[in-house]
Amino acid sequence: MKLSMNWLSDYTDYSKAGNIKAYCDAMTMSGSKVEGYEIKGDEIENVAVCRILSVEKHPDADRLSICSVDAGLDRPLQIVTAATNMKKDDLTVVAKDKSTLADGTKIKAGKLRGVLSEGMFCSYEELGLTLHDVPYADEHGILILREDCRPGDDIRDVLKMRDTVVEFEITPNRPDCLSVIGLARETAATFSVPLHLPDISVKGGAGAISELVSVEVKDSALCPRYTARAVKNVKIAPSPLWLRARLRMMGVRPINNIVDITNYVMLEYGQPMHAFDLRTLEDNRIIVRRAEEGESITTLDGAEHKLDKSMLMICDGKKPVGVAGIMGGQNSEISGDTKTVVFESALFDGTSIRLTARKLGIRTESSSRFEKGLDEKTPLDALERACSLVELLGAGDVTDDYIDVYPSEGHDVRRIKFEPERINRFIGIDVSAADMRRILEKLEFKFDGGMIIPPSYRSDVLEFADIAEEIARMYGYDKIEATAFKGSACVGGYSEKQKFVRRLHSLCVSMGLFEVQTYSFISPKQYDLLTLPENDPRRNSVKIINPLGEDTSVMRTTAVGSMLEVMAHNQSYRNASASLYEAARIYIPGASADIQPEEKLQLVIGFYGSGDFYKLKGYCASLALKTVETGEHTAENSFSFVRANDAFFHPGRCAAVVKNGKTLMTLGEVHPDVRDNFGIDKPCYIAFIDAEALYSEKYDKIEYKPLPKFPSVERDLAFVVDVSIEIGQIERVIIDAAGAKLENVKLFDVYSGKQLGEGKKSVAFSLSLRDSAKTMTDEDADKITARVIRAAEEKLSAEIRK
Repeated sequence: MKLSMNWLSDYTDYSKAGNIKAYCDAMTMSGSKVEGYEIKGDEIENVAVCRILSVEKHPDADRLSICSVDAGLDRPLQIVTAATNMKKDDLTVVAKDKSTLADGTKIKAGKLRGVLSEGMFCSYEELGLTLHDVPYADEHGILILREDCRPGDDIRDVLKMRDTVVEFEITPNRPDCLSVIGLARETAATFSVPLHLPDISVKGGAGAISELVSVEVKDSALCPRYTARAVKNVKIAPSPLWLRARLRMMGVRPINNIVDITNYVMLEYGQPMHAFDLRTLEDNRIIVRRAEEGESITTLDGAEHKLDKSMLMICDGKKPVGVAGIMGGQNSEISGDTKTVVFESALFDGTSIRLTARKLGIRTESSSRFEKGLDEKTPLDALERACSLVELLGAGDVTDDYIDVYPSEGHDVRRIKFEPERINRFIGIDVSAADMRRILEKLEFKFDGGMIIPPSYRSDVLEFADIAEEIARMYGYDKIEATAFKGSACVGGYSEKQKFVRRLHSLCVSMGLFEVQTYSFISPKQYDLLTLPENDPRRNSVKIINPLGEDTSVMRTTAVGSMLEVMAHNQSYRNASASLYEAARIYIPGASADIQPEEKLQLVIGFYGSGDFYKLKGYCASLALKTVETGEHTAENSFSFVRANDAFFHPGRCAAVVKNGKTLMTLGEVHPDVRDNFGIDKPCYIAFIDAEALYSEKYDKIEYKPLPKFPSVERDLAFVVDVSIEIGQIERVIIDAAGAKLENVKLFDVYSGKQLGEGKKSVAFSLSLRDSAKTMTDEDADKITARVIRAAEEKLSAEIRK
């Protein structure tokens, strides 16, 4: 946002700053960041008004003239020129000897065809101006002035070319500062000086507006307020110099008095406006509605745009005449013979304006302001200001009244509790409640008892923190003393669960496995490759709303398929063997759409070409021994391997690790059909571990046990049992029956033969027994052995092999 300091001085006195740099520094510190400033007019030197005293032909050049001019000096100057549009008594611009033009060109006295020229006449271009800045100028000649001036006057003063322009970086939360008045408010508050807003008074006298035009708003959600006022007997003409100069300093091109008034008010109030030629409005109606399918409009820039139903349009009785808040239509623009104008000043929904501007590829000063959100009270003030300028410039006759469609009038006023002590604690300052009140009042906040009422244009002030920010920036950020952070220090580190997961990683690496990482989203076809039954709950996956494609459309419920894909990839690159693991995330859908999916950690181990089922069992046993084994030989505290079955494992070559009735791991050889589906042509083995269940059963308490003082006693037992009984079952019976004096139990033989009988097998175990308090006798050992035999007979129908 550019700010003309000449314009600013109409509303407040900033001289308290001392100089422009101090002003910029103070404004930045109070929250209005200054990007830089430019002193206009300094580039031109020694250029003045002159009166032509005489014009004579050059004796040696047909296209040159010799002019005597009064430039306010003690003698006339002689200027040789090729211009032809001047005559005696004209006021023009002369660049005197040792002068500088706008583009940096230096002018010195010299001879032209033998005749001394003590300077040069200037056109508007040589002053850095355009025809819009000096509309009466001759496009092909020197500048003949029509301003009230005298010979010798500095041209920069005559054409109001002296100014200082400060450029501010306005944050999106402060749309009120995208205006001269908004920045004047900030200036007045920063330097604690009075603010003088323009006096708006409209005489009217041109009758009722209802006799000229009607307004209907069909979508009040996208247009909360719409105001309009008409001007009759419009006289289209160039704007006066002071208005053109202010627009030029703010970077806006002057066009004509009516259009310039709308731009002037937009810069002054931050409220975009538009002017319609009444004769172009069908049925003398203005209808604010969404576009209909198939409609189009040609905007003022000459571009044709196709519209859709999401776009808010300003229409007449039959067609769109403007894109609301963005740009007017070519079919309703002001022209030189316009006689009646309707001014529009409205409030439009910022989101709607932004989306429409993006779709149409148009971004204007108007749309950028509406996008950020404007004050609902400003449209009427801006409308009245525009009409007062019309009367000031004599550009037409204003109607007696106006139209104001404002269905949301009377909305709730924001109120925020005033908490001085809390503000002091929050910022780290010591400011009295009275001083805080003075700061807020100079920012135009009001008080109602213990409540603060922010001004309507401060839509960014919503809660306590916003009030604290206002106090802090006006108190002075540079005055807030630096203090150390208070509170106890946070000690970083891993949680117990994170430590457990890292331990699993370490164990896998120590077993010679290489980590892989795969995507959590997969194709639902992967479940078919795994041959999961149709009713398998693992087919119920979380579906991604906006997937990259079908191959990544669901969140996996098992990571086995991902591991098989990695193994297949390795085999396709002729890797003879691969031993891999992944700590994978899986996602279990909630019971209903309202319940978030459960994210679980699943550890998957897979290998091919480097072992068999028993190697995989060893991996799983090692993980269990390092995580859930307590060292106490009871059936409840020890894990065990049991026969299991799963759709993607080879039947009869699948097992599970169980503890306390909870399945911790499932392992086995991958079914040949599943291998073929994934393109793997050799046996491969997979184990998937429920890391969450493993963590819930973890045992990581380290206890010191002294070396045994007394010798152990060994006993060997061979049981004849049905072949259907698992060895793990027998181990659990032995452990439970032997009790605390059992130090170790080890399988050393499995045998089956005709002499045992059909359906029978012999299973032999070695029991290591020890008493920590004394030397165990044979009698003690025999009692324990008898208990074990009795338990095996009762629970397993086992017989001791003779």
